[in-house]
Amino acid sequence: MNNEVSVIIPVYNASLFLEKAVHSAIGFDEVKEIILVEDRSTDNSLEICEKLAFTHSKIKLFQHPDRGNHGAGATRNLGIKKATGTFVSFLDADDYYLPNRFNAEKEIFKNSKIEGVFGALGVEYITEKGKEEYQAKFKNTPLTTVNYPAEGEEVFKGLLGLTPRIFGTFFHLNTLTLRKSALEKHNLRFNANLRVHQDSEFIIRLAYHCYLKAGIIDKAVAVRGIHDYNRITKIIQYSPQYNQRQYVYWKSIYDWAIGEKSLPLAAKKRIYLIYKSFDLSQKKGAVKYGYILFESIKNPDILRTQYRFNYLK
Repeated sequence: MNNEVSVIIPVYNASLFLEKAVHSAIGFDEVKEIILVEDRSTDNSLEICEKLAFTHSKIKLFQHPDRGNHGAGATRNLGIKKATGTFVSFLDADDYYLPNRFNAEKEIFKNSKIEGVFGALGVEYITEKGKEEYQAKFKNTPLTTVNYPAEGEEVFKGLLGLTPRIFGTFFHLNTLTLRKSALEKHNLRFNANLRVHQDSEFIIRLAYHCYLKAGIIDKAVAVRGIHDYNRITKIIQYSPQYNQRQYVYWKSIYDWAIGEKSLPLAAKKRIYLIYKSFDLSQKKGAVKYGYILFESIKNPDILRTQYRFNYLK
């Protein structure tokens, strides 16, 4: 893997953290290039990007052709387009890699069947307010990871909650390394229309189309910086704004699932029930309960999903 990884960093208003993120990636022998894609920041992030690109040949700076703001999905897509490495990995501009970031990949990618490797993400509390908001939403969870090693179809099933053992519902993009050829083969890109949850939506589709394998999942390979400006901690769970965002996210997954002829029926049903739960949460007034009654008669399982209280409230 030496000199084969393109690290893609979308940059938007990250001036306080960007240099640490870049420096955490630049020293790896595995890293061929660091692709900074600046998304029309309103702070001095662009100036920092230009300085970094000037000082090190590994660092390459790009902007959207119109130099506009297009969101993280479209920005990562541009990074994938510009990447020249055999592998691509991702890093948020306010996070950083740890020294063991590519340890698992060195061995796992010797198997040509493996198209992607993921690991565990740790946390660093940068501000006290950020810490309070994060712990209020996620408790004192030291790692974002899955519960046991898995690969192939079990990763996709696990993310949808379709495995006998509880796999875990998420692994973070910062810990993911992919063969670029797999992205091209399956025409996989981020949904540029999603301004939030585009990473989670991408991971679901990725796990279906590509053969993924767990790497280091019991200790962190990268760290998420927790500060006052993390969007993930600003929305109260099961609030109207939370339900709206989840609805948009799961509608995108549902629309994708409809077009996938070979998608297992159990997966299609699971995706539909989650999507419909958040869809029902958007209904208002007395008519809402008519929709709930109709849906529960048509699909009784919706009353047994973990998301049922989204719309029963």
